Amino acid sequence: MLNLSPATLISRILTLLIAFTVHEFSHAWVADSFGDQTPRMEGRLTLNPGAHLDLIGTLMLLIAGFGWAKPVPINPYVLRRRSPAAVMWVSAAGPLSNLLMAVVAAIPVRFGLIPSPANWPNFLPTPINFMINFIGINLLLMLFNLIPLAPLDGEKVAEYFLPPSIARFFDQIRPYGPIILLAIVFVLPIIGIDLFGWILYPIMNAIFRLLVGA
Repeated sequence: MLNLSPATLISRILTLLIAFTVHEFSHAWVADSFGDQTPRMEGRLTLNPGAHLDLIGTLMLLIAGFGWAKPVPINPYVLRRRSPAAVMWVSAAGPLSNLLMAVVAAIPVRFGLIPSPANWPNFLPTPINFMINFIGINLLLMLFNLIPLAPLDGEKVAEYFLPPSIARFFDQIRPYGPIILLAIVFVLPIIGIDLFGWILYPIMNAIFRLLVGA
């Protein structure tokens, strides 16, 4: 996996199993709470990682440090009958779960509660390295998913808060969202335009330092 050390690979796999599973379960749980039983019927109201992981998204997380899981199917008509904000809250639940996991993991790091075992095997991530990896990847997943482009969660969150005129613009570009996203991630860096490096990573690092007190 692009010369990843065994310790880094193991750390990312464990983070993947936890972060993606909780993220997608949060979508399903909030939708179910609003009366939409679609996620339950599709077997997504579970903490079983096998129900949520996507092959390509999993490989991207292992290789690049970010990725995605299988989208949770919902019925927006059922949700909007319950509350005009229901679709927004279902979409926001995933990124918020990543933020919550990062905050919880940062508490023992901030207060120096992580043990430093002697004679730790080189092929395993140390507890502190795993926690730092876990915090960073969860923050990155939160920010990545809040990008206002379909099929990411941020598109529905932004649609709820934006004026109707701008929301219609997002409706028009929705079919092209995945293409635009792939261009941002893979094509633009080739020509020297690294939006992640300019915007996403500085925000992630600032939140990380705030959480761990660095």
